[in-house]
Amino acid sequence: MDQKNSEEFYTRLREQLAESTKWPSNYLYKFIVLSEPEKIAQIHKIFDNTGAVIESKQSKKGKYTSVSVTVNLKSPEEVIAKYKEVGQVEGVISL
Repeated sequence: MDQKNSEEFYTRLREQLAESTKWPSNYLYKFIVLSEPEKIAQIHKIFDNTGAVIESKQSKKGKYTSVSVTVNLKSPEEVIAKYKEVGQVEGVISL
């Protein structure tokens, strides 16, 4: 996703979250990443000390791992900040 589309996406997401959710609230992130321990560890590190509940599940053939993160956040801005942090992990797909 290029920079312009990325900013439009986050602006739209911020508006939707502000309208549909009472903050603070629990938010569920879902990511897909190659089943490489260092990539999964990077995602875990981003959510360290946040009280997040993280669940991982490998695909049938074991090539990919889905990572679900439930965390209580104060605002839509915090949700977007975490998406941007995880977006720095090479090859991660945000759902």
